[in-house]
Amino acid sequence: MAVIPPEDELSVMAMEELDAALDMSFEAMKRITPWGDVFPGFAPSGRAVEVERRYLWAHEPAGGILIEVEVRDPALKVGAEVRATFAPPD
Repeated sequence: MAVIPPEDELSVMAMEELDAALDMSFEAMKRITPWGDVFPGFAPSGRAVEVERRYLWAHEPAGGILIEVEVRDPALKVGAEVRATFAPPD
């Protein structure tokens, strides 16, 4: 079993949450944009974390959706954030 440093653990979680968000269709995302949510979770190590997802209208490409995911450990005051832009279908 590999030991993942605390900051990397948060990065891995953030990427997994972003992958889950990107599994939605553009039409499904469009119905909830703009929107954001924060919910409690647990890192693989068992520590309590906060997970935040944000769906925002992107400036580029026009009509696109910016998805931001942040995973943070409030006790240690560390976190990781990832983002991706989902372009509208042609």
